[in-house]
Amino acid sequence: MTSQPEQILENNLVTQLERLGYKKVAIRDENDLLSNLKSQLEKHNKVQLSENDFKQILNYINKGNVFDRAKILRDRVPYTNAQGDNKTVELINQIHWCQNQFQVTQQIAMEGAHKNRYDVTILINGLPLVQIELKRRGLELKEAFNQTNRYERHSYWAGHGLFQFVQVFVISNGVNTKYYANAPLKARSFKQTFYWADEKNRLITQLASFSELFLEPCHISKMITKYVVLNESQKILMVLRPYQFYAVEAIVERVKTTTKFGHVWHTTGSGKTLTSFKAAQILTNLKEVHKVVFVVDRKDLDYQTTKEFNSFSQGSIDGTNNTSTLVKQLSGDSKLIVTTIQKLNTAISKKKYLSKMEAIKNERVVFIFDECHRSQFSDTHKNINKFFKNCQMFGFTGTPIFEDNAFSNKYGKRTTSMLFGDCLHKYVITDAIRDENVLKFSVEYIRTFKKKDHILDINVEAIDEAEVMNAPVRLDNITDYIIANHNRKTHSREFTAIFCVSSVPTLIEYYKLLLQKKEEGKHNLRLATIFSYSANEEDKEAVGFMDDDDFDPAQPESLSMAAEPEAKYNSQHTKDELENFIIHYNKQFGTNYTSRDNQSYYNYYNDIAKRVKHRQIDVLVVVNMFLTGFDSKHLNTLYVDKNLKYHGLIQAYSRTNRILNEVKSQGNIVCFRNLKSATDQAITLFSNINAKDEIIIQPYEEYVAKFNHSFTALLAIAPTVNSVTDLPSEEEEMAFIQAFREIMRLKNVLSTFTEFKFDDLSMNEQSFEDYKSKYLDLFDKAKSHQQKEKVSILSDIDFELELIHRDEINVTYILKLLAKLKDASPQEHEKQKQALVEIIAGDTQLRSKRELIEKFINENLPYIADSDDVPEEFESYWNEERKEALKKLSEDESLDNEKLQEVIGKYLFTEKKPLRDDVIGMMNTRPALKERASIAERVTEKILGFIEIFINGLAA
Repeated sequence: MTSQPEQILENNLVTQLERLGYKKVAIRDENDLLSNLKSQLEKHNKVQLSENDFKQILNYINKGNVFDRAKILRDRVPYTNAQGDNKTVELINQIHWCQNQFQVTQQIAMEGAHKNRYDVTILINGLPLVQIELKRRGLELKEAFNQTNRYERHSYWAGHGLFQFVQVFVISNGVNTKYYANAPLKARSFKQTFYWADEKNRLITQLASFSELFLEPCHISKMITKYVVLNESQKILMVLRPYQFYAVEAIVERVKTTTKFGHVWHTTGSGKTLTSFKAAQILTNLKEVHKVVFVVDRKDLDYQTTKEFNSFSQGSIDGTNNTSTLVKQLSGDSKLIVTTIQKLNTAISKKKYLSKMEAIKNERVVFIFDECHRSQFSDTHKNINKFFKNCQMFGFTGTPIFEDNAFSNKYGKRTTSMLFGDCLHKYVITDAIRDENVLKFSVEYIRTFKKKDHILDINVEAIDEAEVMNAPVRLDNITDYIIANHNRKTHSREFTAIFCVSSVPTLIEYYKLLLQKKEEGKHNLRLATIFSYSANEEDKEAVGFMDDDDFDPAQPESLSMAAEPEAKYNSQHTKDELENFIIHYNKQFGTNYTSRDNQSYYNYYNDIAKRVKHRQIDVLVVVNMFLTGFDSKHLNTLYVDKNLKYHGLIQAYSRTNRILNEVKSQGNIVCFRNLKSATDQAITLFSNINAKDEIIIQPYEEYVAKFNHSFTALLAIAPTVNSVTDLPSEEEEMAFIQAFREIMRLKNVLSTFTEFKFDDLSMNEQSFEDYKSKYLDLFDKAKSHQQKEKVSILSDIDFELELIHRDEINVTYILKLLAKLKDASPQEHEKQKQALVEIIAGDTQLRSKRELIEKFINENLPYIADSDDVPEEFESYWNEERKEALKKLSEDESLDNEKLQEVIGKYLFTEKKPLRDDVIGMMNTRPALKERASIAERVTEKILGFIEIFINGLAA
């Protein structure tokens, strides 16, 4: 099915690329592609290749998958010429990336499992390295994304597999344009597609503007050669996002041109490890840099970061296990080193290491500090700066230290800028939420006790905390609350949670309650805990700091950040309690850890981290551990019964908001203390603007009040459900639509709260459904106007029902429900089927598909052996039904099938009803003149009905 205006968009893009410096070349098929590749390699390498030479080159590069070919692309390809000489050719110039051959072509046809034509292809030295797929304006961008996936399955591998050299995909509908790396299909997600932006994080979405910057030959070549990362552990390609690109460029430029320090403020969860790795990797290639040292502040992060760095470039990092190893690396040939701040401090302060360290004290050493606020506010920073006379320091942080959140030590108040100089690039939490790189937070504040039958505010500074906040009945109630609501918060334990509490004694009480209630059969949650048993186990301010002079990574207690020093309890007792909890853990998971041995304790810590990431632990109870520096996409909930503020609060909350999939729509924060003021202050500080509403969902009570207010406004327009039918004009109908649309928005937010129930609202659930039915009727009326003539003001209204449900009610969601229905027990099958039918009936675009989906459930689903096969079987079913419907339409109305598809394609682009002459023109037998109007109208309505059922609303 073709669309002429899509072709116009494509032609305009090719013209623009020619103006940017690409040479347009006509390539029809693989034979043309191979012939062009030979001539371009000859031109690039300034050689003449015989047919035998070229055949050897093709054989060498035609092996492996996308990841293997990405390696081949970055290496030289050997061949033996007719004289027996061993020669090589370069596929791409990585050092001087502008010095490559740039071409553009369109509509290359490749035939594999199916024959496909690709829209626009950018060739560099004859290899297809960038593939651009275009859709008409108004279509979901995801359709272009899905199309590249289909091509991956059907034909990219065909022939000599040259399209498996594609490094970057670009998808656009003219208005929105995104890019992403060529990862394997199983690792590909629409959520990992990115907009380009300028240095101020302003998005560049229009195709023409995007192409001018991103597809400019030198820039796209630089992106491919410098900013596509080969992740060794997962065997996938990754490409930097714009803010990562600008940060690395700024650091590299500063090292090349100055000796000044600098810091990068990229919000927690935005991918600082990848950014810092790429900066470090490029810096090691600069001749003026002697060594690059990546510095972390905790032993667990040393292990984690070393593993992540090595995943980007296998074997590039030799993690230092002790100070002696670090000294050998610093004085040896290692160019890139990962270490902890404590070992680095020891290396430059202990006499036994100084003789070896003296040799590099005047060398150009670049230090990159991860989460620099956690490690750089004591003597260590001063010691490093004093010892390395010619060093340059760069800090990465998601939560900088400003005057407002700085703490005092013997040096006074010290901020990030004081230690690291000016900010080289900034990407704050509001930027990340806007770009959908992290999720919003849903923060709930739960009242936890009463006094004299009056609910008190949960901020009880005037009340003895030990007496009230740690009261057994309060701890018991909170434990019951978590047990009752955990499944809802974590989507039936599809995700995991951390429960952070105020002190180790409180943790012990909570954990005993959880274990007791599990033994009583009140829950089956998989539990874990870890804490230290030193005297420093609480943090008075809970801001995420500890003095690194007191931090010894060889000691297990150093794995926890210290807290309120005035806490008094028996260290031996807490150690015994921890050992008992580890015994429970060992029984639960078949492990053999102990707290009595430092290495075993550390291994226990790492095992917990691994099991949280793999969803084998449901609730992890901690005081401070895991609240900073721990990333798990499968963690979505944080229960909080402790005081947090400033960067400690943002860091803790940010454990929950990593992007994963459509189901994970937000990070859930459940506070059993009144942290509202602290949350507002932290968000204001770290968003760099007063943007609380952009970052968190407001408290439940506020949304209840807003909902009730909106319902009152709705009643003023339509006092009863039936009165909607009697609205006298389209202006009143429009007012109703707008009023109910607001109610839909608010209800959608309210449903995320654990305490949500319609009893709290002035509108009951049946009334909501009844009004919703009327709303959908008006939506259908507006669609009918659009299909006939655009004379109704309703046609211009954005109903937003699709937007409200776009992350929930779509084909992907329906397929999940179908798979779940397939696995349902006989007792549950009918109930789940009815629920699925009601969901379909309640969605504007899926309602038209209800009959076909029910047919699939009744006739196909029972015969599918494995629920994992449901998506493929449904797609096959849907394609067959579409073909049959198109065939029936052609036969019933005696239409030329090819012309019919052309008319449909034209409508999909223009969204204008087909002209009568076009409809008549595809009829095999032209009707009499007096019948043409009515027949053309009937055929047009059938075409629009076909499009509504089989094409609209099918974005996955």
